[in-house]
Amino acid sequence: MKLFNYWRSSTAYRVRIALEIKGLVYERVAVNLARNGGENLRSEYLAVNPHGRVPSLLLDDGRVLIQSPAILEYLEECHPTPALLPTAATDRAAVRALCAIVGCDIHPLNNVRVLNVLRAAGYDEAYVQDWVARWIRENFQAFEQLVGDGDFCFGDAPTLADVYLIPQVYNARRFRVALDDFPRICRIDRRCRALPAFARACPEQQPDAPVQYGVL
Repeated sequence: MKLFNYWRSSTAYRVRIALEIKGLVYERVAVNLARNGGENLRSEYLAVNPHGRVPSLLLDDGRVLIQSPAILEYLEECHPTPALLPTAATDRAAVRALCAIVGCDIHPLNNVRVLNVLRAAGYDEAYVQDWVARWIRENFQAFEQLVGDGDFCFGDAPTLADVYLIPQVYNARRFRVALDDFPRICRIDRRCRALPAFARACPEQQPDAPVQYGVL
């Protein structure tokens, strides 16, 4: 498998975590979203993914999967061990709801494309920062109430909820959003990032991360 990947993309980060947890062998193909107007918009990459987004997952049979939710569900269905969804239908729905808080209610509004529209409309960086923080904090307030006092979002092992949460916490820190009001989220983040699979997937460990992050 080949993962078309950008080191700081939170959606690619999700897929990397899942691939690492499941112990799957994959090749990273760097697609720099910031260089020369975005390598994701070049014809070479659009031939892989006409939507021009990362991640894309090229399977061994030549088919390409796009959109991180679809890729994650594919990995869970085709590589079910270790499981990232609980067994009971209601429990699976609870995990998917946590995923949706991040994937539907935070990430789209914090996406670089949206932030660039705000900048192009004349809003300054202070406004953009407040915009980012608003949607993270508003939705983290609900997320904080929905997770318990354990080490993970649901149950005693990582699930897709953790796969979604940890990249979003990374983004929150990147945008300097204070997380003091979210002790459960911070505890889950610390526990997950201590696991080898999460550590290998973190942005700074990616081959295409800039040298200043300690990756050559």
